[in-house]
Amino acid sequence: MSEHNTHSTEEHGHDEHAGLSKAKIWQVFFILLGITVVEFVIALVILPKGMASQTAGNIAYILLTLLKAYYIVAFFMHLKYEKVGLQLTLGLSFIFIIYFITLMLIEGGYLHTHMNI
Repeated sequence: MSEHNTHSTEEHGHDEHAGLSKAKIWQVFFILLGITVVEFVIALVILPKGMASQTAGNIAYILLTLLKAYYIVAFFMHLKYEKVGLQLTLGLSFIFIIYFITLMLIEGGYLHTHMNI
């Protein structure tokens, strides 16, 4: 009986990580490398030559960083292979953390803007 339980655990572990072949790992690596190259082009070419505003550059950095974070969390931290409940829990927590950081940044500047401190 214990042999059967060990076998099913091995099968479950194998199925869980079946999507992480060497080819998939290299694919994700090159996607992350491409995103990083785009960030460097924005920082070293587009913004210094005035082809885009600083605000547009900041928005592009944020979006590209979120995309990189998705690939790292989904594939290298195996979140893509977890159950939907765990994905939603972690995703909602991340959204609330970003929301609170945004609120702190907005409210943190209030005293400096409206008071002579």
